[in-house]
Amino acid sequence: MAPTGNGPESELAAAIAAASRHGIDRRGFLRLAGVAGGAVAGGSVLAACGVGAQKKAAPSGSALRKAAAGYWSDKKKTGHVNWAQWPLYIDVSDSNKSDHPSVDQFEKATGIKVKYYEVIQDDPSFFAKVQPSLQSGQYTGYDLAVITNGIYFDKLRELGYLLPLDQSRLTNFKKYAGDSYRHTSYDPGNVYSVPWQSGITGIAYDASKVSKPITSYFDLWDPSLKGKVGMFADNQDLPNAALVAMFGDPQKTGPAQWRKAADKLKQQRDKGIVRKYYEQGYIDAISKGDIWASQAWSGDVFQALASGAKHLKFVIPKEGGVLWTDNMVLLKGAKNPVDAMMLMDFYYQPKIAAEVAEWVNYITPVPSARQVVLSDARAAKGSDRASLQQLANSPLVFPSQQDYAELHNYRTLTNAEEQTWNSIFQPIYQS
Repeated sequence: MAPTGNGPESELAAAIAAASRHGIDRRGFLRLAGVAGGAVAGGSVLAACGVGAQKKAAPSGSALRKAAAGYWSDKKKTGHVNWAQWPLYIDVSDSNKSDHPSVDQFEKATGIKVKYYEVIQDDPSFFAKVQPSLQSGQYTGYDLAVITNGIYFDKLRELGYLLPLDQSRLTNFKKYAGDSYRHTSYDPGNVYSVPWQSGITGIAYDASKVSKPITSYFDLWDPSLKGKVGMFADNQDLPNAALVAMFGDPQKTGPAQWRKAADKLKQQRDKGIVRKYYEQGYIDAISKGDIWASQAWSGDVFQALASGAKHLKFVIPKEGGVLWTDNMVLLKGAKNPVDAMMLMDFYYQPKIAAEVAEWVNYITPVPSARQVVLSDARAAKGSDRASLQQLANSPLVFPSQQDYAELHNYRTLTNAEEQTWNSIFQPIYQS
């Protein structure tokens, strides 16, 4: 049965209620903060759902191609698509916040009606919502969903809950997607996904408070920062950043390296250097002087700088940083897969990608969208021109190739690996 969402306002209220109970992930929080402030500023559910025993062996490349060809052979356009998305993660109309101009353009160009549901507050809760239908082979009510690479993307893929994409329908993606989004460690060959937007996990610091510029991840262990450092309270960015700094690409690490990284993080905690492990609110803590440096997401810092932060700096550590990506995927049982594929590829047109980037301020997977933003800036006036120029010239929205070379994806985990991973890293920030 199709979902019965009541629009962005009701979903936003639900997100605020969820945030007040237990905190939400960075994207949900940033979008709530954007509404409140007038500017756009992230235990295993699999085990809880009782599906751990359903682990499936990864099929070979030839088997995937054969399965994909067989699946798509009789699929046709239906004229409809149901899209599950995060709140406030797309362009909106100046006159009607529930209207999305890029969606309107897609509907006009294709004749396909899009039902857009802002129902993803975080990956774990969305997985719990759709898992019963996926497990029983029923339609979830959503054809297309946006899922972050990492633990829950890995679960969906490993359990066979994602449909292999029809590569013949990804013409814009193949023409305009940046190289970094064609060769991801979590989905080689874009078999199951194409990126929606991305962000960087690095370090933010107040240059007026620290004694010297921060350049290394291990500067967050400096005794002079005792009680003035923020770290992330999660089991993806916290451990993966440590693995990058200590060993390089997280994909090349195993439990032995994980334990060494955990020991290093415990050392930082036990020496009192960490003031707090944050789910959200670390930018506010830096602005108040509660902390002087913190792990940080690029989108937060861009918005703080755009809002006038004077001394805030963002750096990708010299050892490297983490690139996370929210991905468009097709859920098993989709009733409108051809229409969903057309929608996915539509957003890889530079003009459309630029429209989204200008509103959400995250990293677009379409580098040539920058030229569109610059063109829009030249046509704009006053503060609008300045804002668009800042956006186009920010490495936090349009990273350079050198920036991308310093970034790594989250460690891809099997179900069995995840249990070991959680047992190693979760006690650090939960204790």
